Amino acid sequence: MNIKETTSKLVFLKHVNFNEDVEVTSLAFDSRKVEEGTLFIAQKGVHVDGHQYIKKAISLGAKVIVCQEIPKIVDDEVSYIQVENSNKALAVIAANFYANPSEKLKLIGITGTNGKTTVASLLFQLFQSLGFKTGLLSTVKVMIDKQEFTATHTTPDSLSINKYLSEMVLAGVEYCFMEVSSHGIHQERAFGLDFDGGVFTNITHDHLDYHKTFGEYRDVKKLFFDHLSKSAFALTNVDDKNGQIMLQNTKAAKKSYSQKTLADYKVRILEKSFSGMLLKINQHEVWVQLVGGFNASNLGAIYGVASLLGVVEIDLLTALSQLKSVEGRFEYRRSDTGIISVVDYAHTPDALRNILSTIKDIANNGSNIITVVGCGGDRDIAKRPKMAAIAAELSDQLILTSDNPRTEDPDSILEEMEAGVTGEKVHKVLTISDRKQAIKAAVKFAKKGDVILVAGKGHETYQEINGVKTHFDDREILIETFETLHK
Repeated sequence: MNIKETTSKLVFLKHVNFNEDVEVTSLAFDSRKVEEGTLFIAQKGVHVDGHQYIKKAISLGAKVIVCQEIPKIVDDEVSYIQVENSNKALAVIAANFYANPSEKLKLIGITGTNGKTTVASLLFQLFQSLGFKTGLLSTVKVMIDKQEFTATHTTPDSLSINKYLSEMVLAGVEYCFMEVSSHGIHQERAFGLDFDGGVFTNITHDHLDYHKTFGEYRDVKKLFFDHLSKSAFALTNVDDKNGQIMLQNTKAAKKSYSQKTLADYKVRILEKSFSGMLLKINQHEVWVQLVGGFNASNLGAIYGVASLLGVVEIDLLTALSQLKSVEGRFEYRRSDTGIISVVDYAHTPDALRNILSTIKDIANNGSNIITVVGCGGDRDIAKRPKMAAIAAELSDQLILTSDNPRTEDPDSILEEMEAGVTGEKVHKVLTISDRKQAIKAAVKFAKKGDVILVAGKGHETYQEINGVKTHFDDREILIETFETLHK
């Protein structure tokens, strides 16, 4: 592909040595991935400025440089293109390079604080069960029909997104369900993609280390809906007070789902247990294998999306009844000795409250709830005392422990969590920094009928300490400990 085709629809501020006939054989925004024939995009990131690596990229064979600032000294054999926003430029160039794959399948984006992974993953599961070739871009994994890839970000960079979508098109995928994070929206990773629909799940306290204020966080989410086309649909959760705000400026067809108010897709819980729920969705009753009010809401979104995409109602209800819990989301086990354990990714105050409220609501009278939870390092510190306070309020025993401390001191994180527990609740709290020992302690404390919640890491199979990731899986630790202590 030549430079003219690659940069089609790109708005230039200026260009130097522009040669339409230069062939572009690959794209890169990381200079370490540059080779002969690469078009290099210099991005201004949060921590690194790609403009510092332009010279290195040229030395490795880059013949085209896209940047926000053209270097003072230019190479006569290199074409330089100046743009206003390198992130947007990368998205446009990547879409061109891969022949605009988002236009060749049905792409649905899901955004919100909680529920993105569950809604996207269960939609993937549902459409696969109906016989459609389906794609998934999620926090947990990337799926191209039955082929699985490891996910590195909730929303990948725009180059990776378009590459995956291109491979989906080649594989015959008809529908793709994609998590769209606030970071991804703000950094233009989804810019220019042709979405056929968007879903808003909810918005609560999270990522304020990045967005600084809740208003900014909310408005970034809203941008996703602002950019939907009039041929798309925008489905929002009107139980969330910000649900209608998301639709204020969208050109897409406005649709809603709810448990509490009038909506296009109304969900009610009729019966509930650890094994599932009986739901009424609009006028139809269906038994599902998922648990909790938050999942009832998620299923309302899923029902709405599938209906809007034309799935026949009887097929949809049958498929809903067969859906299995998403990896690391309310993963539930009952030990041979009658102790229930739940592993969940809940890492925000609202998500933790939802999980614990659900457990409290369906647990047997006399059952104790033992919670193991921590907070990640190098992330929003304001939620740490809030999460500890919620866990202490809704648990009979709380064990505070490390999550992924990253580059922070684990004990400092735990001290900030402890500050949220006051008064008579202090006696419920035990602090064990070593997460493995914390989980083992919870199992030791538990007796028949009790429920252990291990929250925060969910599907993750690593723990990151001082920038080093080592294998760690909450589910494995629980199973090993039950086998050892409760034979």
